[in-house]
Amino acid sequence: MQFIATNVEKKSIMSTKNLIYIAGPTGVGKTKLSLELAKRFDTEIISCDSRQFYKEMEIGTAVPTAEELKEVKHHFIQHKSIQEVYTVSNFEKEAVKKLDKLFKKKDTVIMVGGSGMYADAVMFGMDEFPEIPEETRNQINVFYQTHGLKGLQELLREKDPKYYTRVDINNPVRLIRALEVCVASDQPFSSFLGKPRAPRNFVSKMLILHCPRTILYDKINSRVDQMMKAGLEKEARKLVEFKDLSALKTVGYKELFPFIEEKEDLEHVISEIKKNSRHYAKRQITWFKKYDNALCFPANTPADEIFDLLEG
Repeated sequence: MQFIATNVEKKSIMSTKNLIYIAGPTGVGKTKLSLELAKRFDTEIISCDSRQFYKEMEIGTAVPTAEELKEVKHHFIQHKSIQEVYTVSNFEKEAVKKLDKLFKKKDTVIMVGGSGMYADAVMFGMDEFPEIPEETRNQINVFYQTHGLKGLQELLREKDPKYYTRVDINNPVRLIRALEVCVASDQPFSSFLGKPRAPRNFVSKMLILHCPRTILYDKINSRVDQMMKAGLEKEARKLVEFKDLSALKTVGYKELFPFIEEKEDLEHVISEIKKNSRHYAKRQITWFKKYDNALCFPANTPADEIFDLLEG
């Protein structure tokens, strides 16, 4: 296998600047490898895990420990509040700006995280969309609260039937984003897709970690148990009043809110967190399968072996 590089690699192939993206499903061991490689390259880490952007969410998103954060300089870890609107477009602009700064003193930067869409935006660029007025964003959120997921689906099918056939119609975040663009621009969301993207001044290289599905699922189940012991329920209780925010419609929190509101028992909730975490990992695995040219490694591959290959 060979590295996958940006869609403008032919223009930047002589670049000495490399972004190494460590991908893989939740629980596979990305954080550990990113730390080891960052220390060997004497560089810093860009996090593209969209769940770890928010400072109020720590235990449930498995952010690096304080000790790990001291080992290597990280960026985009708990730098936003759940009450702030932070889109993939916002992240792409800020991450590329940060990379431009880092590459002035480093030849290699590590990026790590399981949010494939956010990683793609940094490596390959993304489609440009119009700014969304706060009034429009509030309007769509109120519509969602009133009409639910089915209402979002029907409205998107009306406003953009083309994108409706492509999007995951069970993902409210994706539907809301598309509808915001439709309403704000009075044009279909799909009409903004597929246009030329801004070139990059670095070459992207992707590493994907994997392990047998049964082992991965055991790791995920064990991690959920560890999160509960670490105080995930207590963390969720502090956030229950914000449960309708997009940032909290994520695994580990959305399942706990019904328990906190005395609508579900704890044993069932923990089981749901484990199940939904496994489903999330499965979706991540499916997403990363599209990168035919990425380097794939078993999760237990020694970091020295990977480093030597990258340096060779």
